Amino acid sequence: MKSLPALLLFFVPFFAPAQTPVPAADAVLQEAAKVAAKEKKNILVLFTASWCVWCKRMDRSMADTSCKGFFDDNYVPVHLTVHESRENVHLENPGGLEWLKKYKAEDAGIPFWVVLDPQLNLLADSYVRKPGVPLSEPGDNIGCPASAEEVKAFIDILRKTSRLRERELEIIARRFRQNQN
Repeated sequence: MKSLPALLLFFVPFFAPAQTPVPAADAVLQEAAKVAAKEKKNILVLFTASWCVWCKRMDRSMADTSCKGFFDDNYVPVHLTVHESRENVHLENPGGLEWLKKYKAEDAGIPFWVVLDPQLNLLADSYVRKPGVPLSEPGDNIGCPASAEEVKAFIDILRKTSRLRERELEIIARRFRQNQN
């Protein structure tokens, strides 16, 4: 009987569920770039965390049946997990924070999102800037659009970075305005 605990220590690791490693941010973006080039789309990168209520609202809004197809037809959406809690730091994409820093958004709050072309060049981000302020300077992060002003800014960015029609943009705007509730 004394050897039973020793045997359990030997066999348990073989039967314990293996954790799938989280892919590096660079790998996620390189794969998205390949798909975007092939499908002639831009990439919508969402920086998120498991604890973030507004990140979940952003995901629910984009996945809503009223507008999911519009996003899927026009973007390659990807998530990079950053700023996780201590107990969930294993969920973070290695290198994700470096990408967030690249866009001067490490302190912007999440969700933070960027639109990239298939060559990973920045086209737009979730910062609202005063007129004349360049894309290279930070602004105010709208995160998950909810207010009329935030939704308008989001729709303007979608208009510039996609082939969405005005009718489709209005459907998206209507859905995101529901986030105010």
